[in-house]
Amino acid sequence: MPKRQESILVVDDEPAIRDSLETLLSEANYRVTLAKNGSEGLKKIERDIFDLILLDVMMPDKNGLEVLEEIHHSSPETAVIMITAFGTIENAVRAIKSGALDYVTKPWDNEKLLIDIHNGIEHQKLQHENRELKRALKRQHEFSNIVGKSEQMLKIFDLVAQVAQSRSTVLIQGESGTGKELIAKAIHTNSNRVNKPFVTVNSGSLPSDLLESTLFGHLKGAFTSAVASKKGLFEVADQGSIFFDEIGTVGLDTQSKLLRVLQEKEFMRLGGLDTIKVDTRIITATNVDLKSQVERGTFREDLFYRLNVISIQLPPLRDRKEDIPLLAGHFLQKFCDENDKNLHPISPSVLTLLMKHDWPGNVRELENVIERAVVLSSSGKLTEELISLDASTISLKQNTDGPLELDGLSLSERVDSFEKKLILKMLEEVNWSQTEAAEKFNVKLSTLNSKIKRLGIYVKRKNARS
Repeated sequence: MPKRQESILVVDDEPAIRDSLETLLSEANYRVTLAKNGSEGLKKIERDIFDLILLDVMMPDKNGLEVLEEIHHSSPETAVIMITAFGTIENAVRAIKSGALDYVTKPWDNEKLLIDIHNGIEHQKLQHENRELKRALKRQHEFSNIVGKSEQMLKIFDLVAQVAQSRSTVLIQGESGTGKELIAKAIHTNSNRVNKPFVTVNSGSLPSDLLESTLFGHLKGAFTSAVASKKGLFEVADQGSIFFDEIGTVGLDTQSKLLRVLQEKEFMRLGGLDTIKVDTRIITATNVDLKSQVERGTFREDLFYRLNVISIQLPPLRDRKEDIPLLAGHFLQKFCDENDKNLHPISPSVLTLLMKHDWPGNVRELENVIERAVVLSSSGKLTEELISLDASTISLKQNTDGPLELDGLSLSERVDSFEKKLILKMLEEVNWSQTEAAEKFNVKLSTLNSKIKRLGIYVKRKNARS
């Protein structure tokens, strides 16, 4: 991608000065805009964004220092260099105090002026990056353990802050291990429901009948083992938030009851006839394409649109690798504190190794890698050997061909590696349809989904069959 042409506004009442600067700056590949006085310059600043302004001090209609103060209020991030034939220490000090980066006198040295302009623009860029980093760190504090400074994550932080105060349902989409539950907790924590319960439902780990009892509760005698009446999670989460992890695994019968709760804000306990009113915000998450499930008839279309009022798409870690150093440092500190260790910061060589990996298990995989390295470190630092010997790094290579690499792995790690290879082969055979894979394995979809999540398998988007 070609470099963006940086823009400069020249504000000076002398035509010869404007022409001279336009020639000099154009030849240096800057985009130049001219203004013949302070009022015209302020109008151009209102209509356009400039990387730097060259501003004359002595002008007939408006003093350059007065114009500078207005620029500082309306466009504080713009770099300004004052330029004049009447250089005094008093004016220079006032200009710098008013927000100018530099102060040069006529006649100027062209080479030095170009250097000052370049340095001024770079200085402002650095200031902007520092502000963005502080903004990211502020969001990190607000959003607990969510770490990131990439543009994708900053946009997500802003979106979370916007939607937190609303009552709308939120659908969080992303691969396993991207931090969907952390985002859900951040929405709850930054809402006016923060002092009420936040309840998590592990949809994929419960069979349909048990899930309904868990959600809606039951009366004594509603089924064989119901020896006492019990509240459901919707009642527990009243006035708070309920988070459905892997909503795509919920059966159609339960989906219809969820739809009723969304529409009517009420439900009935199993075995009961009385309706129970609740005010519970629903947040859901999925690592599968719900639209494809709607097309296959395994997910209700009306429920999908009810849940998908606000959608948050979490990027995989391989698409935001600039966040890896921050995440790795965060996990290093976390596990040093948990294990009462004091390790050196992550070395450049280890960081290079981490940056080269594609992290199919996303942030969860990186967290596991750092935890294992911290626990096994006996030298006071993380070494490349500790990272490369990590069992999860070896087993997470999504290679379905060739022999299994199992040297140095325990029995459970060998079993996980074999099981993962088997599941990956099946997923490839059925074009990455988890529903079809579950049918061929003769297991429930929720069971397969749970294994995929535990093993950190990156599920590719299903491609259209040819």
